[in-house]
Amino acid sequence: MPKISKKTVPSLIYPNLFLGVDGGGTKTHAVLMNDAREILCEGFAGASNPLRVGVENAVGNIAKAIDNACDAGNRSRDDIVSATLGLAGVRRADIRRVIAESFKKRLNIKKVQVITDAEIALYGTTLGKTGLVVIAGTGSICIGQDETGKKFTAGGWGPLAGDEGGGAGIAKRALQAIAKASDGRAAPTELSRVASEYFRTGKSEDLIVAIYSPQTDNAKIAGFAREVVETAKAGDAVALEILVEAGYELGLAATAVIKHLHLERKKFPIGCVGSVFRAGEILTDSLNATVHQTAPKAFLTAPLLFPAEAAARISFENYQDASAK
Repeated sequence: MPKISKKTVPSLIYPNLFLGVDGGGTKTHAVLMNDAREILCEGFAGASNPLRVGVENAVGNIAKAIDNACDAGNRSRDDIVSATLGLAGVRRADIRRVIAESFKKRLNIKKVQVITDAEIALYGTTLGKTGLVVIAGTGSICIGQDETGKKFTAGGWGPLAGDEGGGAGIAKRALQAIAKASDGRAAPTELSRVASEYFRTGKSEDLIVAIYSPQTDNAKIAGFAREVVETAKAGDAVALEILVEAGYELGLAATAVIKHLHLERKKFPIGCVGSVFRAGEILTDSLNATVHQTAPKAFLTAPLLFPAEAAARISFENYQDASAK
């Protein structure tokens, strides 16, 4: 993932600000870009997935991230002329509309676009051209676009019905393996000891209390995926198998998008975004192999832009398009 290069430019030279927001189930990242497409500052706040925290809390955290960015850059949010909010949990048009209306009312920004976090990550990989992005953080989702701009999405069904290959899905598979090992239904795994440390239990049998505790939310469960990755890198066979399976599941999502958009014979990038990809080749080898069965010319790549920076670029382009009309 490229680093954001922040500039210090006098506001009199470039008075307009273009806002980009990347909001998910754990945190919100806001950046401000000037007319020269330079990132001036950034700010962070809590979760802004409206399905997780509600519309009011989501908008409140977005506003907080923006204020933190403005404070960091010594700029006023009154200078923001265009905003793109890329959020998790906004696939439904009615939710996007409610978020946009609430945001405009609270921040008095007239030009606001609300899209999914997957869409800004896609732009960060393709810059609006043909390609896909696979996101595997707390959850998992894949979105792609063909040469006409048509988009299709696979995954994104959340922890109950989906998240295969994402942090929550990996953690769930690991906990299942631990439970089976504890009962003697499957081979022993170092994950049992690691889970006891992560969830602060005396022994693996006590995990049942810890993982169903009201204080243990989905983010805490998904965070265990980091420990699964480290355990796999240390050579644990069960953890390795879980990550190979995760790569396969992410590859299935990508394959579904590829087939729907008829990209089987095309050469195009597939961006890899999210903390799960820290697993490296343990995961990406099986993802790549699964994709290449359908689209042999596709290639995995790091994104060109951070999601929040991609959102700011979209804000800039929207403003330019509106000004040209």
